[in-house]
Amino acid sequence: MSVRSRRGQLFGGEATESRITAHVNAGERDMLAGMLAAQRATLELKCSGLGAELAERSVEPSTLSLLGLVRHLADVERRWFRRVLAAQDAPALFSSPDDPDGDFDGAVSDPAVVERAWEAWRAEVAFAERFTESAPDLEVSGKDGWLGEVPLRWVLVHMIEEYARHNGHADLLRERIDGAIGV
Repeated sequence: MSVRSRRGQLFGGEATESRITAHVNAGERDMLAGMLAAQRATLELKCSGLGAELAERSVEPSTLSLLGLVRHLADVERRWFRRVLAAQDAPALFSSPDDPDGDFDGAVSDPAVVERAWEAWRAEVAFAERFTESAPDLEVSGKDGWLGEVPLRWVLVHMIEEYARHNGHADLLRERIDGAIGV
């Protein structure tokens, strides 16, 4: 007789166990940054071990793919941390006003496209982590054309929500590709 496991336990391994680093009694900044780091690590875990398969689409007519999510989240990180909070002139890397879905539409299985997506995502995450760590407090804010003045605290909460939502997509996409399931 085989022993059944819960779906959430099947992805397993050291990468799964080391994702959550923020202590439950950490200060607010450390807790928010830690939860966001865990969501980022989850995205990497869901994409681990894949190459060209990252570009596999969910179902027609959707252009949703794991690679598209990596490209999309690189642009989202860039928008909130570089453009809004740091006030840099940093246009999106994968989408534009003329190609608003370029992050997903351009997610093709070319190894150079895959490599560029990961490089961009990692660079944007590193910038965001440095910005968060060096900010004097969570009230540091930037101007967003849609929402007005937004503090770092709000951006961190929003980014946790953004990753959590897309990591749900990543769960389903990964399971469709090779059957890998779990948290």
